[in-house]
Amino acid sequence: MKEYNARQVFLMSLPIFAELLLQLLVGNVDQIMISRYSQAGVAAIGNGNQIINIIVIFISSMSAAATIMLSQYIGAKDEKRAGDVCHVAFLVVGGASLAASLALFLFWRPLFSWLRISADVVPDARNYLLTVGAFIVVQGCYMTFTAILRSYAYLREILIMALVMNGLNIAGNAVLINGLFGMPRLGVLGAAISTDLSKCVGLAIAARIYARRVGIPLRLSRLRPFPGAVCRRMLFFALPTGGESLSYDLSQAFILRFVNLFGTAVVATKVYCSILANVAYVYSIAISQATQIVVGYLVGEQRSDRIGRRVWMAVGIALAVSLSITALLWCNSDRVFGLFTQDRSVWALGRTILAIEFFLEIGRSVNIVMVRALVATGDVRLPVGAGIVSCWAVAVAGAWLLGVHFGMGLPGIWIAMAIDEALRGAVFSVRFLTGGWRKHLPAAL
Repeated sequence: MKEYNARQVFLMSLPIFAELLLQLLVGNVDQIMISRYSQAGVAAIGNGNQIINIIVIFISSMSAAATIMLSQYIGAKDEKRAGDVCHVAFLVVGGASLAASLALFLFWRPLFSWLRISADVVPDARNYLLTVGAFIVVQGCYMTFTAILRSYAYLREILIMALVMNGLNIAGNAVLINGLFGMPRLGVLGAAISTDLSKCVGLAIAARIYARRVGIPLRLSRLRPFPGAVCRRMLFFALPTGGESLSYDLSQAFILRFVNLFGTAVVATKVYCSILANVAYVYSIAISQATQIVVGYLVGEQRSDRIGRRVWMAVGIALAVSLSITALLWCNSDRVFGLFTQDRSVWALGRTILAIEFFLEIGRSVNIVMVRALVATGDVRLPVGAGIVSCWAVAVAGAWLLGVHFGMGLPGIWIAMAIDEALRGAVFSVRFLTGGWRKHLPAAL
């Protein structure tokens, strides 16, 4: 049996980190490049992405469930059920993505009204949301392919796909936002079109790599008779974690609703700080995904005695990297925010937020690694329950209390989110220290 030491897990995390960083750029390069065009455009994309992210959560939860199950079946050398997982994942994600696109076209008006988006931002936000929303099925299939490839440890191939997508998105933005080479100057709409085109190319590359590397033929006949047991087990992982993620993103939408009360400049600052926060914790996600794959292998091989050490090692690395990046961003905050805007009030507010972000990242790094590890062992209810309760009782309620009621504005909102992350991190740490996750291992086998 293969040993999964710290060096191997770290090496696994590096291509995942590079891929996630490039994915992050694909997701945020629209806002970075549109910031030179208008701050209202930044607010439009920020609000549009908040809605899109809620939909992507379900896709991500199904993809994560597929990764967990595939890693377990690969560890157990069960090729038939691994193939069933691939087919069920594409069926569920494809159907849900099409339904989500339809829902966006039908309900964008009440969603914008609920978010209290400023009237001057609505036209651009609508164009961005509906243009990107029409291609959610493309994103869903791409994420499913990458989940499968990641389970089989084809990590460099995923990185190549991300490189191509990011390059195309940047080039497309430059042309379509600013109207280069005789193209019309489309602004926010151009950013949305460029995002869609890059994702279509990414999907085509992913399908090609899947066919050459994994080689499991995708046929409707594999769904007859329908592998109900595999589907139920996938939903066992996906629905609770997806529900927790959905709850978290809905809570973030509520928080954005509070931020919108403070005006476009503060909304833009929140968007910029969120981008920088994503950069700070993206490595935590990378090592958590590598650890989740390894935990899945260990569960499949019935070597649970090695899980705890791997998880604590990952937590330590995640903390070191995320805190170092946050400190570096804070020390160079004026230069960093200068890449987005020349508004000195945004620089000052952003510097304050990054100082709070340092403490927020302590809890978040622990949470990111612990949650994925717990779910991979079958311990689903605790991370889901703690996440749902804390994000509403602490993050949302605290954001209103500190940010709105006591007039602390965006810093008060960030403090509330930091407290939420710290509390959940403490709960999950106690879970691993006491070994309570071990009693759930039979559900994961």
